[in-house]
Amino acid sequence: MIRKFETADTEQVMGIWLEVNLEAHDFIPGDYWRSRYESVRQQLSGARLYVYGQGEEIQGFAGMVGDYLAGIFVVGACRCAGAGKSLLTYIKDRYPAFSLHVYQKNKRAVNFYLREGLQITAEGIDADTGEADYTMEWKRR
Repeated sequence: MIRKFETADTEQVMGIWLEVNLEAHDFIPGDYWRSRYESVRQQLSGARLYVYGQGEEIQGFAGMVGDYLAGIFVVGACRCAGAGKSLLTYIKDRYPAFSLHVYQKNKRAVNFYLREGLQITAEGIDADTGEADYTMEWKRR
């Protein structure tokens, strides 16, 4: 089930955010993610978040800032089980177009987004990490 984020979800969402970033981006020092934890926590109020879960347990979430997909984060045990695809479909149903950035080394995410119809529109370097990334876009047809 997907629903809108509630303030009571903050601890679970932030735990997932940190866990997923540490696992999916092991090419970036873990201290980078830990140092941004409080900043991201404060930014939650400026985003539209959608959580995926069963009952009280959140298994993943997606965050939108305007028409920018800030990320889809799914706990390890639930990856490849449809949670990410469900969240992305939910976003596609509600937004006629959106863009996102993804690290080129995060091949699993790049392949997922390509499989789901997004297109790479630019290559760049993330200023904070120095890592190569892609800008990807999706538009409803």
